[in-house]
This record gives sequence, C-alpha cells and structure tokens, in this order.
Amino acid sequence: MPTLAAYLIVVAVWATTPLGIKWSGDAMAPLAAAGVRMAIAALLGLLWLCWKRQRLPLHGRAVLSYTVALPGIFGAMACSYMAATHLPSGLISVIFGLAPLLSGLMMQSLPGSVRLNGWHWSACLLGLLGLALVFDESLAGLLAGADLGERGTGLLWMLSAVTLFAGGGIAVQRVGAGLQPMQQTVGGLILSLPCYALAMLIAGQSFAYSGDLRGLSAIVYLALFGSLLGFYCYFQILSRLPAATVALVTLITPVLALTLGSLLNGESLGGMVLIGAAVIVLALSLFVLGDHRVRRSLRQLQIDS
Repeated sequence: MPTLAAYLIVVAVWATTPLGIKWSGDAMAPLAAAGVRMAIAALLGLLWLCWKRQRLPLHGRAVLSYTVALPGIFGAMACSYMAATHLPSGLISVIFGLAPLLSGLMMQSLPGSVRLNGWHWSACLLGLLGLALVFDESLAGLLAGADLGERGTGLLWMLSAVTLFAGGGIAVQRVGAGLQPMQQTVGGLILSLPCYALAMLIAGQSFAYSGDLRGLSAIVYLALFGSLLGFYCYFQILSRLPAATVALVTLITPVLALTLGSLLNGESLGGMVLIGAAVIVLALSLFVLGDHRVRRSLRQLQIDS
C-alpha cells in the first residue's frame, strides 16, 4: 500500500473511531460493544493470517508481547467505551490525543529514553491547562464539595484510558518480540477476549441487543477499520516514516473528530470547552515540534517549496 494512502487511512480511522464508539453504545452495553468488536476483529485477523500463510507465534516472547499489549487493547478501550456514556465523541478524541505527552513523561523513568526538552515540558504544562479549561465546571463543582458530574466522570475514564494506552505502547516496544503487525494485533485481540468477558460479568452487563442498526453498523465498522485496517496502516507508516512524522496524526484527528461529532451527532460544545480543546491541540503541536527532526523536516519543506 502506498505510504500516503496508508497515512490518510490512519487519519480517517482515528478521527471517526470516537464517534463509532459513541454510536455503538446505542446497540449494546459499553463493554459488550467493545468485546464484540474485538471478537469480530480477532476472527477477521485470523482469516487474514491464514490467507497470508502466516502463523500466530506462541513462543514465550510473543505471548509476553501480547500480554503487555492488554493495557491498550483491553484497558484503554474498555475505559474509552465507558467514557463515551458521559462525554461527546469529540472530547474523547481530544483527550486521547494526549497519549504522546503521557508516553514522553512515562519514558523519563526508563533507561535509554530520550530526555524531554523545554518544548516538551512547556507542552505538558499547556496540556494540563487545556484539560482544566475543558473540565472547568467539573473541577469547580468538586472543589465546592459536589460530585464530579457527567463530564468529570468521563474525564476520569478517559485519563485512565490514555494512561493505559500510552503505557501499553511503551511496554510492547520494550519487549521487542519482532512480530509482524498483524500477528501482534491478533494475538493481543484474542488475549483480550476473556478480559472483556470478566469485566462484563463484574459490571453486570450483557450482550442484549437494542435493535439499533446504526449502533450495530458502528461495531462492525470499528472491528474492520478501527481494530484491523487502522492498526495495519499505522504499523505500515511507522515502519516507513519517522515516528515524529507519524505523531502529526494526533494533531489532525481531534479537529476532525470535533467537527464530525458536531455535524453527524449534533454535539454542542460550549465556548470554554472549545478553547480548552484548542489549547490541548496547541500543546500537542509544541510537543511534536519539540522533536528536532520534525523542525528540520518542516524547514526542508519550506525550502523545497
């Protein structure tokens, strides 16, 4: 697949995933919708491996890699689906976009990691300011002794999701099992299924289907595109482009997701929320520009043009 096509697919999939998660909750309970999505994706992934005549490695290092991917495939996704019952889809994308910042912060405690510079630390502080603006009402209520409310509860779910996602990504890289992208994806998906079943049991959720066709279509869309094609294209561009260039995707998707949520789902965001979202996107821009390779690439583009 051409690199540009793969890049555009990643942008499109990541921008539409939050809205798909929101709609899928109309068809089933949140954890059930997530579990069905992963089960369909795992089955399709196994068929893809058979078609390509690739086996699913089950040696110790491969199983370890599948296991450490669970915080992202299970933990982050389960939290995101729960957050979708409290937050607009656009805000889910904005908060999830903080993953590069959290990854950078987490890696500061690991040996051999790149140290953050002034650009990065400024971006982290700006990101915190953006979060405070987005959730100002919830924070004010909490300080006044009230409960978190809908938005505050959604914030806690999403902060848990993005933390688990960032941690899982770092762990998979550290294991370095040398798996093919689809092998890593399918192995993690299969291992996540018992986790979703247990979570449903604990939460008292069932597979009851409401009859909502849009929600069911969203589950199938997320299984095929969000869990398989999106990850496949992501690993493709990650193997061909600098990681810093790939990170630019996180700057584009929140803006698109906010627009789609407003146009297709009638999501109305207040002025302060939009300002906070803009500050978070600015923080992500600063964080990406903190990488000298990105700044060099941008200067080269200006020279070439």
